[in-house]
Amino acid sequence: MTTSFSPKLILIDVDGTLVDSVPDLAYCIDEMMKAIGQAPHGDSVVRNWVGNGVERLVKRALVGKLEGEPDTNIFNKAYPIFLDLYKENTSKRSLLYPGVEKALQHFSSKKYHLGCVTNKAEAFTIPLLKDLKLYDYFSIVICGDTLAKKKPDPLPLLHAAKHFNVEPTDSLMLGDSVSDVKAARAANFSIACMSYGYNHGDNIEDANPDLVVDSMDEVIGHLN
Repeated sequence: MTTSFSPKLILIDVDGTLVDSVPDLAYCIDEMMKAIGQAPHGDSVVRNWVGNGVERLVKRALVGKLEGEPDTNIFNKAYPIFLDLYKENTSKRSLLYPGVEKALQHFSSKKYHLGCVTNKAEAFTIPLLKDLKLYDYFSIVICGDTLAKKKPDPLPLLHAAKHFNVEPTDSLMLGDSVSDVKAARAANFSIACMSYGYNHGDNIEDANPDLVVDSMDEVIGHLN
Protein backbone atom coordinates (compact mmCIF):
# COMPACT_ATOMS: atom_id res chain seq x y z
CA MET A 1 0.00 0.00 0.00
CA THR A 2 1.31 3.45 -0.89
CA THR A 3 2.12 5.65 2.09
CA SER A 4 0.01 8.80 2.08
CA PHE A 5 -0.34 11.79 4.38
CA SER A 6 -3.06 14.39 4.97
CA PRO A 7 -1.19 17.03 6.96
CA LYS A 8 -2.29 20.52 7.88
CA LEU A 9 1.26 21.34 9.03
CA ILE A 10 4.57 20.43 7.37
CA LEU A 11 7.81 20.99 9.28
CA ILE A 12 11.14 20.73 7.47
CA ASP A 13 14.70 20.24 8.69
CA VAL A 14 17.55 22.29 7.14
CA ASP A 15 20.94 20.55 6.93
CA GLY A 16 20.74 17.38 4.86
CA THR A 17 17.07 17.95 4.01
CA LEU A 18 16.71 21.36 2.37
CA VAL A 19 20.36 22.30 2.06
CA ASP A 20 23.65 20.52 1.45
CA SER A 21 25.65 22.64 3.88
CA VAL A 22 28.62 20.29 4.15
CA PRO A 23 30.82 22.23 1.70
CA ASP A 24 30.71 25.30 3.98
CA LEU A 25 30.90 23.34 7.22
CA ALA A 26 33.83 21.24 6.00
CA TYR A 27 35.68 24.33 4.78
CA CYS A 28 35.30 25.95 8.20
CA ILE A 29 36.26 22.78 10.09
CA ASP A 30 39.37 22.30 7.97
CA GLU A 31 40.44 25.94 8.30
CA MET A 32 39.91 25.66 12.06
CA MET A 33 42.01 22.51 12.23
CA LYS A 34 44.82 24.22 10.31
CA ALA A 35 44.60 27.25 12.60
CA ILE A 36 45.26 25.08 15.67
CA GLY A 37 48.06 23.19 13.93
CA GLN A 38 46.20 19.97 13.15
CA ALA A 39 45.48 18.13 9.91
CA PRO A 40 42.22 18.90 8.03
CA HIS A 41 39.61 16.17 7.60
CA GLY A 42 38.01 16.85 4.19
CA ASP A 43 34.39 16.93 3.01
CA SER A 44 33.69 13.19 3.01
CA VAL A 45 34.74 12.75 6.65
CA VAL A 46 32.98 15.87 7.95
CA ARG A 47 29.78 14.81 6.13
CA ASN A 48 29.34 11.91 8.58
CA TRP A 49 29.64 14.23 11.60
CA VAL A 50 26.96 16.79 10.71
CA GLY A 51 23.50 16.84 12.27
CA ASN A 52 23.66 17.72 15.96
CA GLY A 53 24.67 21.38 15.90
CA VAL A 54 28.03 23.04 15.30
CA GLU A 55 29.35 22.64 18.86
CA ARG A 56 29.03 18.87 18.55
CA LEU A 57 30.54 19.03 15.05
CA VAL A 58 33.62 20.86 16.33
CA LYS A 59 34.04 18.32 19.14
CA ARG A 60 33.84 15.48 16.65
CA ALA A 61 36.45 17.13 14.47
CA LEU A 62 38.79 17.58 17.42
CA VAL A 63 38.53 13.95 18.55
CA GLY A 64 38.29 12.61 14.98
CA LYS A 65 35.18 10.50 15.59
CA LEU A 66 31.43 10.64 16.30
CA GLU A 67 31.66 10.12 20.06
CA GLY A 68 34.01 11.52 22.65
CA GLU A 69 34.99 14.78 24.30
CA PRO A 70 38.07 16.80 23.32
CA ASP A 71 40.47 18.45 25.75
CA THR A 72 38.64 21.48 27.17
CA ASN A 73 41.50 23.88 26.50
CA ILE A 74 41.77 22.81 22.87
CA PHE A 75 38.00 23.09 22.40
CA ASN A 76 37.94 26.54 23.98
CA LYS A 77 40.62 27.63 21.53
CA ALA A 78 39.13 25.98 18.44
CA TYR A 79 35.40 26.69 18.83
CA PRO A 80 35.60 30.51 18.57
CA ILE A 81 37.79 30.11 15.48
CA PHE A 82 35.12 27.92 13.88
CA LEU A 83 32.30 30.33 14.80
CA ASP A 84 34.14 33.28 13.25
CA LEU A 85 34.79 31.27 10.08
CA TYR A 86 31.21 30.01 9.82
CA LYS A 87 29.71 33.48 10.27
CA GLU A 88 31.56 34.46 7.10
CA ASN A 89 30.92 31.19 5.28
CA THR A 90 27.35 30.18 6.14
CA SER A 91 26.12 29.95 2.55
CA LYS A 92 29.05 30.57 0.19
CA ARG A 93 29.28 26.93 -0.92
CA SER A 94 25.97 25.46 0.29
CA LEU A 95 23.35 24.39 -2.25
CA LEU A 96 19.69 23.44 -2.32
CA TYR A 97 19.07 19.77 -3.02
CA PRO A 98 17.27 18.95 -6.28
CA GLY A 99 13.49 18.95 -5.87
CA VAL A 100 13.46 21.28 -2.85
CA GLU A 101 12.26 24.39 -4.65
CA LYS A 102 9.53 22.50 -6.51
CA ALA A 103 8.35 20.91 -3.26
CA LEU A 104 8.26 24.20 -1.36
CA GLN A 105 6.36 25.91 -4.15
CA HIS A 106 3.79 23.11 -4.11
CA PHE A 107 3.42 23.09 -0.31
CA SER A 108 2.99 26.86 -0.37
CA SER A 109 0.42 26.78 -3.19
CA LYS A 110 -1.68 24.23 -1.29
CA LYS A 111 -1.77 26.47 1.79
CA TYR A 112 -0.17 24.03 4.20
CA HIS A 113 1.20 25.62 7.35
CA LEU A 114 4.96 25.52 6.78
CA GLY A 115 7.65 25.63 9.44
CA CYS A 116 11.35 25.00 9.69
CA VAL A 117 12.85 23.04 12.60
CA THR A 118 16.63 22.70 12.83
CA ASN A 119 19.32 22.08 15.44
CA LYS A 120 21.44 24.79 13.81
CA ALA A 121 21.75 27.98 15.85
CA GLU A 122 19.59 30.94 14.81
CA ALA A 123 22.65 33.10 14.05
CA PHE A 124 23.51 30.71 11.21
CA THR A 125 20.05 29.44 10.23
CA ILE A 126 18.35 32.72 9.37
CA PRO A 127 21.17 34.05 7.12
CA LEU A 128 21.41 30.67 5.36
CA LEU A 129 17.66 30.50 4.68
CA LYS A 130 17.62 34.11 3.48
CA ASP A 131 20.71 33.73 1.27
CA LEU A 132 19.22 30.66 -0.42
CA LYS A 133 15.81 32.36 -0.83
CA LEU A 134 14.00 29.90 1.46
CA TYR A 135 13.14 32.07 4.44
CA ASP A 136 9.87 33.51 3.11
CA TYR A 137 8.33 30.06 2.66
CA PHE A 138 8.19 29.51 6.43
CA SER A 139 5.75 31.02 8.92
CA ILE A 140 7.91 29.85 11.83
CA VAL A 141 11.60 28.98 12.11
CA ILE A 142 12.64 27.05 15.23
CA CYS A 143 16.39 26.79 15.67
CA GLY A 144 18.61 24.80 17.99
CA ASP A 145 18.75 27.66 20.49
CA THR A 146 15.12 28.84 20.20
CA LEU A 147 13.76 26.58 22.95
CA ALA A 148 15.07 24.77 26.03
CA LYS A 149 15.45 21.51 24.09
CA LYS A 150 16.14 20.53 20.48
CA LYS A 151 15.67 17.42 18.34
CA PRO A 152 15.53 14.49 19.06
CA ASP A 153 13.40 15.94 21.86
CA PRO A 154 9.82 16.46 20.62
CA LEU A 155 9.58 19.98 22.09
CA PRO A 156 10.36 21.93 18.87
CA LEU A 157 7.77 19.96 16.90
CA LEU A 158 5.10 20.27 19.59
CA HIS A 159 5.86 23.99 19.90
CA ALA A 160 5.25 24.44 16.17
CA ALA A 161 2.01 22.45 16.25
CA LYS A 162 0.76 24.56 19.15
CA HIS A 163 1.80 27.76 17.31
CA PHE A 164 -0.45 26.84 14.36
CA ASN A 165 -3.15 25.28 16.56
CA VAL A 166 -2.74 21.99 14.70
CA GLU A 167 -2.89 18.51 16.23
CA PRO A 168 0.40 16.57 16.07
CA THR A 169 -1.48 13.76 14.34
CA ASP A 170 -2.27 16.23 11.52
CA SER A 171 1.40 17.11 11.13
CA LEU A 172 4.26 15.86 8.95
CA MET A 173 7.99 16.21 9.57
CA LEU A 174 10.44 16.10 6.66
CA GLY A 175 13.97 15.25 7.72
CA ASP A 176 17.01 13.13 7.00
CA SER A 177 18.33 11.72 10.28
CA VAL A 178 17.49 9.41 13.16
CA SER A 179 17.18 12.57 15.27
CA ASP A 180 14.28 13.71 13.07
CA VAL A 181 12.63 10.29 13.29
CA LYS A 182 12.94 10.16 17.09
CA ALA A 183 11.54 13.68 17.47
CA ALA A 184 8.62 12.94 15.15
CA ARG A 185 7.76 9.66 16.86
CA ALA A 186 7.88 11.28 20.31
CA ALA A 187 5.69 14.16 19.11
CA ASN A 188 3.20 11.86 17.33
CA PHE A 189 4.01 13.39 13.92
CA SER A 190 4.25 11.48 10.67
CA ILE A 191 7.82 11.42 9.35
CA ALA A 192 9.24 11.29 5.82
CA CYS A 193 12.99 11.19 5.32
CA MET A 194 15.33 12.08 2.48
CA SER A 195 17.67 9.26 1.45
CA TYR A 196 20.49 11.68 0.62
CA GLY A 197 20.94 13.47 3.95
CA TYR A 198 23.27 13.35 6.94
CA ASN A 199 22.71 10.31 9.15
CA HIS A 200 26.29 9.63 10.22
CA GLY A 201 26.76 7.20 7.34
CA ASP A 202 23.84 4.96 8.34
CA ASN A 203 20.91 4.10 6.06
CA ILE A 204 17.93 6.17 7.21
CA GLU A 205 15.58 3.31 6.31
CA ASP A 206 16.95 1.47 9.36
CA ALA A 207 15.27 4.12 11.55
CA ASN A 208 11.86 3.11 10.11
CA PRO A 209 10.39 6.46 9.05
CA ASP A 210 6.95 6.33 7.42
CA LEU A 211 8.47 7.14 4.03
CA VAL A 212 11.89 7.50 2.42
CA VAL A 213 12.27 9.51 -0.80
CA ASP A 214 15.24 10.36 -3.01
CA SER A 215 14.01 13.91 -3.71
CA MET A 216 11.74 16.20 -1.70
CA ASP A 217 9.36 16.75 -4.61
CA GLU A 218 8.54 13.01 -4.45
CA VAL A 219 6.64 13.79 -1.22
CA ILE A 220 4.05 15.64 -3.32
CA GLY A 221 2.76 12.32 -4.68
CA HIS A 222 2.17 11.07 -1.15
CA LEU A 223 -0.02 13.98 -0.04
CA ASN A 224 -3.81 13.70 -0.07
